[in-house]
Amino acid sequence: MPEFTLSRVCIALVVLYGVYKFLRIGSRHPNMPPGPPTIPLLGNLHQIPVTGLYKQFKDWSLQYGGVYSLKFGPRNVIVLCDKKAIHDLWDKKGLIYAERPKNYVADIITSGDSIVFASNTVETREKRRIATHNFSPRILDEKAAIVQDAEVTVLLHQLLTDPKNFYNHIRRTTSSISCILIYGQRGPTFENFWGHAVYDALNLFGEALEPGANPPVDEYPFLKLVPERFAFWKRRARTAGNSMHAIWTKARRLVDERRARGDHRISLADRLLDEYSEKGFPMSQHALDQLFGELVEGGAETTSSSMLTMTLALAKNPWVQQKAKEQLDAACGNERMPEWADFAKLPYINSIVKEGMRWRPAVATGLPRRTAEDDWYEGMFIPKDSTVFLPIWAVHHSERDGYDDPFTFNPDRYINHHKLANDYAGSADFKNRDKFSSSCTWCLLTVAEHHYAYGAGRRMCPGVHLAERNQWRIVAKLIWAFEIQEPVDANGRTISLDPEAYQTGLLHAPTPFEVVFKPRSKAHVEIIKRSFEGAMRDLAPFE
Repeated sequence: MPEFTLSRVCIALVVLYGVYKFLRIGSRHPNMPPGPPTIPLLGNLHQIPVTGLYKQFKDWSLQYGGVYSLKFGPRNVIVLCDKKAIHDLWDKKGLIYAERPKNYVADIITSGDSIVFASNTVETREKRRIATHNFSPRILDEKAAIVQDAEVTVLLHQLLTDPKNFYNHIRRTTSSISCILIYGQRGPTFENFWGHAVYDALNLFGEALEPGANPPVDEYPFLKLVPERFAFWKRRARTAGNSMHAIWTKARRLVDERRARGDHRISLADRLLDEYSEKGFPMSQHALDQLFGELVEGGAETTSSSMLTMTLALAKNPWVQQKAKEQLDAACGNERMPEWADFAKLPYINSIVKEGMRWRPAVATGLPRRTAEDDWYEGMFIPKDSTVFLPIWAVHHSERDGYDDPFTFNPDRYINHHKLANDYAGSADFKNRDKFSSSCTWCLLTVAEHHYAYGAGRRMCPGVHLAERNQWRIVAKLIWAFEIQEPVDANGRTISLDPEAYQTGLLHAPTPFEVVFKPRSKAHVEIIKRSFEGAMRDLAPFE
């Protein structure tokens, strides 16, 4: 009898311990950074909004500090809203923070072939090497500049002849530049396959991958077993993946058909296909097609989102245009368009680009990393396999971290910061990352400000040089050529644009809006028309 009683006690203790451990799922380690209270099993998952997590990240930072933690069920999540912590961890400990967390939904969409969401594997590093080499400053300035200048000139001409459709004209421009560089094919109109394919490919992508938009399948793997007919999120991901696969497969097929006719062009696809046909393919055909498409996505969509943001901001802030025009007129007058060679003479254009990237970053939540091993930061424990966010929008709108009046669009933040973003990102002094010493009359303190729109540390955006050059050219030429104004109603009253009207999803772009593009003078118009003829000659090899 005593033995029977003892065995029952042992069983009861084992059961109780199991229940205790089960209910501890969702609890944070006592040495982890602070964060909002958790509940058993879920941790903080019940507090994650379906959309708009980027704003919630900022709200939590105000309560729990620049480095705090969340629990997504059993998963540890660290959020870095402090630029010193970002530098100390992502910049200085890059090897630990270069991995990606598992993302089941992303794998459905991309079939596991993604330079963005893949772990830091040999194949991923090879893909990044391809991207960084072919989008290096030297390659771009020697081989891509003529295409970039020509397509932006075409954009100006489209705004002269069809200004109402500026939204798609801007999207066509960045898509066409990217498609020329990657595929050797341009999109003369938005309706052309090469003018809109990238936006079709990403139509459901951002919605399907926004943090909070899916059930916690990576935290609770049993959710993978839910049949698709009962899982809208799974069907959405599958649809997004099928659409993306069909589009980039078609793009590759069109290139192969062109090459079969003997039409070989100067493009990344042509060069790699020639090389791999001789030496052998280092990756699957699907992975190569996905790489080409992903490079177009990175070069087109995020830049068009930023340019639409700039257009909206410039329309709402004519004083910014006027300040830029003073430099543009001194450098170019009404005799020629600004050129990349004018970069040093036009520092305020660079300031506008930086402020647009800060004010409305294209990927508001940032793309999370995963820790490869246990780490400590200022006495706080960061466990191995933690998901780590650099929430870009939240950091950019942090008053605590030195951003004065962060919700206001004010390029004067960067008025003494003349270099490109990549030059500051590589600085050993994080305080000099896009720093500005305030000289505007309504700023009373000298503060250090910077942006993280391209990420930080290892796995920074490999297209940073292409994006910076595209954005600078577009902003400089738009302001040189036009007065960009908010629309007016039938009674002549200004219709104020809504700076908060942005699409939801992983990617952050303004919803369609109206602006007025008023040519500055007949001389400006004539230069655009004359330059357009030359631009079309430069682009003819890619038609």
